[in-house]
Amino acid sequence: MRRLVICEKNHAAQRIALILSDGSYKRISIAGAPVLYFEKGRDNYHVIGLRGHIVELDYPDEFNDWEGTPPKKLVTAEPVKTVHPAAIRIMHALEDISRGSDEIIIATDYDREGELIGVESLERLEVEAPIRRAKFSALTKGEVERAFGNLVDVDYKLATAAETRQYIDLAWGASLTRFMSLASGQRGSDFLSVGRVQTPTLALIVSREKGIREFVPKQYWTVTADLKKGTGFSASHKHGRFDEKGEATDVVARARRAKEALVKSVEQEDKSEYPPPPFSTTVFLAEASKRGLTASQAMKVAEDLYTEGYISYPRTDNTVYPPSLSLKAILDKLRKSEFSEEVEEILSQKTISPSRGKVSTTDHPPIHPVEAARKSELKGGRWTVYELVTRRFLATVAPHCKSTVTKVELDIGEEPFKVEGYEITSPGWRKYYPYYRVQEVILPELKAGENVEVVRVHSSDKKTQPPPRFSQGTLIMEMERQGLGTKSTRHETVQKLFDRKFAKGTKIEPTESGIAVVTALEDHARLHDEYKITDAKMTSHLEMEMDLIAKGEREQPDVIEESQAMLEDIIDVLEKNKREIGDDIRKALMKQRSLGKCPECESGEIVEIRKRDGDSFAGCSQYPECRRTYPLPNGMLVQSANEPCEVCGAPKIRIVSKGQAPVVMCIDPKCKSSQKQRYIGKCPQCGGDMTTVQSRKGKRFTGCMGYPDCRTMFPLPQKGRIVPTGEACSECGAPVIKVWQKGNKVPWVLCVNMDCSKKTKKNEKKVSSAK
Repeated sequence: MRRLVICEKNHAAQRIALILSDGSYKRISIAGAPVLYFEKGRDNYHVIGLRGHIVELDYPDEFNDWEGTPPKKLVTAEPVKTVHPAAIRIMHALEDISRGSDEIIIATDYDREGELIGVESLERLEVEAPIRRAKFSALTKGEVERAFGNLVDVDYKLATAAETRQYIDLAWGASLTRFMSLASGQRGSDFLSVGRVQTPTLALIVSREKGIREFVPKQYWTVTADLKKGTGFSASHKHGRFDEKGEATDVVARARRAKEALVKSVEQEDKSEYPPPPFSTTVFLAEASKRGLTASQAMKVAEDLYTEGYISYPRTDNTVYPPSLSLKAILDKLRKSEFSEEVEEILSQKTISPSRGKVSTTDHPPIHPVEAARKSELKGGRWTVYELVTRRFLATVAPHCKSTVTKVELDIGEEPFKVEGYEITSPGWRKYYPYYRVQEVILPELKAGENVEVVRVHSSDKKTQPPPRFSQGTLIMEMERQGLGTKSTRHETVQKLFDRKFAKGTKIEPTESGIAVVTALEDHARLHDEYKITDAKMTSHLEMEMDLIAKGEREQPDVIEESQAMLEDIIDVLEKNKREIGDDIRKALMKQRSLGKCPECESGEIVEIRKRDGDSFAGCSQYPECRRTYPLPNGMLVQSANEPCEVCGAPKIRIVSKGQAPVVMCIDPKCKSSQKQRYIGKCPQCGGDMTTVQSRKGKRFTGCMGYPDCRTMFPLPQKGRIVPTGEACSECGAPVIKVWQKGNKVPWVLCVNMDCSKKTKKNEKKVSSAK
């Protein structure tokens, strides 16, 4: 029997071929595409890896004319499917192999996108052989062999749900992006991106930011008593927060009269703390973001670990281990990992009772390790993710954490105080999952009726705090709560907001353009109270409709038609307010690009302007009335320092370059303050000042300020912070510099003249490293 096996990517194809052939597969080429071939018994297999979606959905070329095709026309335009140019050879290979195949097996990832990737790769072929599906959750030998021994039918409804998402997202993204970009004058690479899921997600960030900016802190006071019985401990007044300072002062005065505190009551309770639930995709990404990874980075690493057979499939909503999953078998494998001691402790239990979350699905189990690994095998973020997944798994099968909570009430000068102690008596799962940190409060042994020493009674003034900004992890959790996107797409949506400069920072802040887009749509694109473009309701509703398609309860044409009706209404409202929307966004974009006030006309802003060749310079926004311009360094990030130069009044800028510390300096290279910051030393030819200069290609060198009369120049190390020493080379007279590079505790001392025989020879190793 001749079988064709279609995998999602080359890595997965190699892993599956390796397992099914016991390592005996051969690499061959068919129609120019790489194929893995092996024989097993009387059967032969051709395993081919795709490149994800090899079929693209887009509008015909005639709709690419932004000026000639109004955005509303895109809503009902019929997209076309084409094979991605990079996948043409793969498609030809599929056609050649499928012609003589007796069975075709789709072995892509088992979810909506994976089902569609497999189905669409065969749509263009005249396939007569039966098409089957290999369903697996991990690329391990046992799991893959079980899947190929128990093939199932292809879920065409699931593939149709994914295809429906493509149609809907294309229409929303293309029409709204085109409208917003044309309205604000942002064409070409500066287009303004708007999307069905992206924009409501951005609205969450903007709403949180507005709440923070509009937050008015309220002052309050708390009263604390420092007590002692052998060891010191603190108790708080039972009233908690005092809104008036006078009340807190009176309480402190009364309590200070007492030299001892009377213990009124002591209550002790032993608690059993349930382990955390297994990892779903959302919770995994939230936890990974706490470990310093972005959501996109964490998912990329998790997908690599999955295809290499270290962890299970990382896209799942499930938080309940299925009965078919042998937890003991996983623990047995982990005996060979870095966690062998922890595994032995867990296996020593009489029974293993895993924790469980609220969501139970049948597509994939929660994320868990499937193979042992050591730190030497996995570097950097790969080990971080593997350790996180493994420790979470160990925590879910570990014993409960045992703790003792002690509640004590006291009387100090007839004022009621309280203190709560917390002591871990048996760490249980906390030993294996140290990322949840708790602070123990150890109290001395106290008994009702006894007195303890009062050391000090005092009040503290505090202020209420605004809501915290989202991290990528907490934002993804909020997206899930509001029904925005899916487990497979949320991290991509968040990354797009950063890539398109709508958001910034680890603690996510919206940029001025992000705020402008959301504000303009909220002010001028409100349909009615039930649905608006920035609200999660509309997106969530369409997500539920696509879920119904997957279940066979809705038809694709009906859902697409409903989406088109919503979108047409939105475009109509936007067109009525096109001028206001464009003005609002242009003002915000100008503010975002501003580096400071123009010192010449004082009414304009100095903004960064990009030339056709890709280089940038700074110029006044009041051009042509004001023609003030400044050069900008290329290949570096230039930001406003939010202050003018003390010498010339021009804006100060912050220059960030890879491998170098940020530098704040005047934007005017002719300003004395700027020249002083860039000073390297004296020119060995004419005695003039030599300063750092950047070429158009972003390379650093030092040149004489006497140019063009003196053309002396020397290349500089491209990485590290350069500090002039004030000395000249004893051999050639050129300036001597110190170069501080990352990881070095002491600087390198170099002559800037790399042709200087004495210095080059003396510092040969250092000079070549600096280059």
